[in-house]
Amino acid sequence: MRAHRVHLVAADRSRDPVTTPGLPTGVGTGVGSMPGTDPRAAAAVVNGELDFAHLVELPGRGPGSDMIGRMAALLVDLPMDTATWGYRLAQRESQLTRRARDFLKEDLDVVEELWETAGFVGTGRPFKVQVAGPFTTSASVELPNGHRVLKDPGAVRDVVASTAEGLREHVAEITRRLGAQVVVQIDEPMIGRVIDGTVKPLTRFDPIRAVPAVEAARALTELIEHVDAPVILHDCNRPRWDLLEHLRGVAYSIDVTAPTDADLDGIGMLIDRGDTLVAGRIPSTAPKRPVNADTVATDLAAITDRIGLNRKVLCENVVVTPTCGLAGASESWAKKALAMSAEAGQLLGTDPTAL
Repeated sequence: MRAHRVHLVAADRSRDPVTTPGLPTGVGTGVGSMPGTDPRAAAAVVNGELDFAHLVELPGRGPGSDMIGRMAALLVDLPMDTATWGYRLAQRESQLTRRARDFLKEDLDVVEELWETAGFVGTGRPFKVQVAGPFTTSASVELPNGHRVLKDPGAVRDVVASTAEGLREHVAEITRRLGAQVVVQIDEPMIGRVIDGTVKPLTRFDPIRAVPAVEAARALTELIEHVDAPVILHDCNRPRWDLLEHLRGVAYSIDVTAPTDADLDGIGMLIDRGDTLVAGRIPSTAPKRPVNADTVATDLAAITDRIGLNRKVLCENVVVTPTCGLAGASESWAKKALAMSAEAGQLLGTDPTAL
């Protein structure tokens, strides 16, 4: 019965796909984080290996440089500080805020210098930035009373609005500095737990409510409309197709190394409606078995064949990435993984029917 249903859905998939506006496809990129603490070295690798480069995240530098800590530099009118177990909203600007802003400024200065040297400034070349999504931020950051922000619906709305405005300003600054086509990646690794109501509360007697998928999608849509840039939603945990059903006009970045039947249905839905799959297929740490760009491209072609998609989608609706961030990789594997992403994307963008 399962195979029959997929076959019926696939029967209508011979039409030409529609590419998500403003998002390059048939290319490779990285997820965001890189190993080490040297922003110049990391940025040189990212911008040297990828035509679709991204702003590096270097969590190895400590507080203020990881996914959540970077939000201290981006949130508007919501200062953050460190807490015993992570981060907490604060009453006023803190040392953490200044530290996070210094890291971000340094990272942007390095990229701007690299782009000026390469002659990329003002060319409209695509460039991706990554930010923690409002639900992952709300599930990870504490209120001053020690509860998660997610516990307070009003505080969650404040985080959504603050993220939207901070991200809009961030995109405007990068556009001004680089003259690039900026693509925004919203990292939501906690969104599944938020929807399922399994985020750990302060005490077991004070549970945090589940946020329905449609409610989360509505908030993310409002954020995306405010930013007005091409958006990728990234989640390195189990894909949440219940969320994507209500969230249109975005690319979806997921691990596709072992897609389930539900994932194949979801990918088909995503591409059918004209959105883009950002396919995590390259290991984020050095694998025991060899992997190369040809294998990656062939495996992605096999996924489209299983769904019944026209292989044109491989060059028009697919971007290749590692399965997740590369902060836990060696520097040599990080460079190799990005080069492999770029090469596999190029293979998909030339003649996918030959794979």
